[in-house]
Amino acid sequence: MAIDSNAPNKATKSPVVSVVMPVYNVQDYIETAVESVLTQTFTQFELIVIDDESPDDSIARIQKLIDTDSRIRLVQQENRGLAGARNTGIRLARGEFVAFLDSDDFWHPDKLQRHVTLMQGDPAIGISFSASMFVNEQGEPLNKLQTPAIKSEYTPRDVFCRNPIGNGSAPVIRKGVLQQLAFRGMDKHGRQVDYWQYFNESLKQSEDIDCWTRLALLTATEFCLIDQALTYYRLNNAGLSADVTSQYQTWLKFIDGLEQLAPEFVKRHTAAAKAFQCRYIARRCISQAQGAQALSWFAKALRYSPSALMTEKKRTLVTAVASLVMACLPAAGQRKLVARFL
Repeated sequence: MAIDSNAPNKATKSPVVSVVMPVYNVQDYIETAVESVLTQTFTQFELIVIDDESPDDSIARIQKLIDTDSRIRLVQQENRGLAGARNTGIRLARGEFVAFLDSDDFWHPDKLQRHVTLMQGDPAIGISFSASMFVNEQGEPLNKLQTPAIKSEYTPRDVFCRNPIGNGSAPVIRKGVLQQLAFRGMDKHGRQVDYWQYFNESLKQSEDIDCWTRLALLTATEFCLIDQALTYYRLNNAGLSADVTSQYQTWLKFIDGLEQLAPEFVKRHTAAAKAFQCRYIARRCISQAQGAQALSWFAKALRYSPSALMTEKKRTLVTAVASLVMACLPAAGQRKLVARFL
């Protein structure tokens, strides 16, 4: 059960945007995340902080901000993971729009203003998302962007195969569109739950792409890119090399669930999606100076769909060369190559 310790009273003016921020073990980053919301140039928001039974000092670090800014709502619940925390926030959201911010990331001051202006100006847009700037663990920009190809229309195939949204701190979504997505599902223990889900709580990873793909398939809403780095996405590669196989297996579980929803769609596009996913994992391995793993994952990508990979020739060729070269270098040489590749 979730406890909303400072729920607004009936006289409180409804916000335009509800910002949902799950919190778990982020004491080193959470102050930056919260302050990036409170300093937005667009001020008609509520910030719903979901304490997902965090064992560290995350909430204590922002308690003064909670006590002094009435726009912050602190909600405490038993641990249900990122998807469960987001679902709680969506159910409590009072805004027309719902924005997500992972508490180790942060925003440009104009982010909400840009999204609200765009979406209020075009009711057909149900989900807008920004480009992202990668930052290191200290929050320093790495001058590398996460941005998709600019398109006038993003199809369900684009969303499934290439995930143009990129990360969970980039999108702003109409709450009405999210409500079209609600389903009764299973929790992380495989038990039927008695509340509506938007993000699939049975997925430990890949809950983002699962949600975005279902949005593309089940609703008539439009996806729209704001081609400016309004989200700062923190890279934390600790332990990634040990987790890539688990990450891929969870991604395959997402496909299994999607197949029940849209079997013909999945059959048509899964080979390309697997190729892009394996190439993505190869690039993450390169960023960790794990050349042998990178080469193995890139080889898998080629086996799934070389034709799909060659629709993005430059990225594919750079990944191939970096994987091959790095796999031949000693550890010190691999680390030197990382700085140039990222």
